[in-house]
Amino acid sequence: MKRLLSIEFQKIWLNNPSRILTITYFALLSLIALITAIKFDIGDFHFNIAEIGIFNFPYIWHFNTYFADYFKFFLAIVIVSMMANEYSYGTLKQNLIDGLSKKELVKSKVLTVFAMAAASTVFVFLLSLILGLIHSSFTEFRTIITDIDYLLGYFIKLSAFFSLCLFVGILVKRSAFALGFLIILYIATAILHAILRFKVLDTEIADAIMQFAPTNAISDIIVEPISRLSAVQQMGAQVGLESDKKFDVNYKAAAISLCWTAVFIIGSYRVLKRRDL
Repeated sequence: MKRLLSIEFQKIWLNNPSRILTITYFALLSLIALITAIKFDIGDFHFNIAEIGIFNFPYIWHFNTYFADYFKFFLAIVIVSMMANEYSYGTLKQNLIDGLSKKELVKSKVLTVFAMAAASTVFVFLLSLILGLIHSSFTEFRTIITDIDYLLGYFIKLSAFFSLCLFVGILVKRSAFALGFLIILYIATAILHAILRFKVLDTEIADAIMQFAPTNAISDIIVEPISRLSAVQQMGAQVGLESDKKFDVNYKAAAISLCWTAVFIIGSYRVLKRRDL
């Protein structure tokens, strides 16, 4: 396992675009900390974003995992490019000549995918913990660990998405076409969902069916956190827009995503096994 990971990370690190994208990804995650610097005065009105509660425990786990997820496309490019480079440079064939089996080749890619998801999860955990300890009004241990399962949801979310990227990268070969395929998949799923909701089926039935689509399941694991803020809820109550929305990690969506992860990994192996390299 260690040898396979070492081979893959050397390929990524020695490739300039992949190295730059990876560094950029973690640098952009760090920018979440800069949100604390947003403050301004308008007359007697003083606004400091750190004081509205977004860095309070346990809310910070929800807030940071949701918004950190938007940066995952940088690593998606790395994963897709990783596969495209294997085909372009003939390293897949060379690895086979050097003694690796196709099963080990896929295993090395899958391990890399999970390692990237784990590294991102640990980074978000440390960033959130530091910001929370600095800015949170509640720093009791019991409060800190409440809702920490958002990190598990975040890891599953990234693992499923990166597995999808790996499968598409192996299937399509070219990074530009693979990325285009991913974009089309998201758009097509959204269009199909809209058609089912407004033209064919009842809204609840359409939602019940489309929750099993891979892109929807991955997206549904962690819902948006803004409407969870007490200030937002109070404003909604004042205008009669009270909501019973659930903000917990959606474990049903997580289970569906894990099933899709297995499908993408098995599919990657089947495609590579049958393909003449």
